[in-house]
Amino acid sequence: MKILSSVIALAAIGAMLAGTGCSLNKKKENKTMEKKVEAKENIVQTDTGLKYEIVKEGKGFAAEKGDGVTVHYTGWLTDGKKFDSSKDRNKPFQFVLGQGRVIKGWDEGVAGMREGEIRILYIPYYLAYGERGAGGVIPPKADLKFEVELLKIN
Repeated sequence: MKILSSVIALAAIGAMLAGTGCSLNKKKENKTMEKKVEAKENIVQTDTGLKYEIVKEGKGFAAEKGDGVTVHYTGWLTDGKKFDSSKDRNKPFQFVLGQGRVIKGWDEGVAGMREGEIRILYIPYYLAYGERGAGGVIPPKADLKFEVELLKIN
């Protein structure tokens, strides 16, 4: 009985340590991306911690809260692994800015874009999928990087 209790206790400790290692790796990956972003000169940082880089200027009116927008996007984890892309599906994505139908980092990062503009969004985990992550694809506390092209303000 004592042996069984010891085995269960060791298994529990091992599981806790394994979980801690994953968390430490995620923090290290987030810090690596943060350092790469800080090294760039044309990065804008908002009060919330969102960072973005304008890759290509757009034209016309700037998108604002309440506007319907059509975008193409590609998303990566901080380790460089692509997890989603509307371009790969050749199917643009539509949503209304400021209604909470997308992650907070998107509502904030797409606001102000003009048609034809391309931005790289560096989204901290708390403006993305937070403590929980998303569907086994995005780990907990994952900072994300998106390339977003504003195709149309509807």
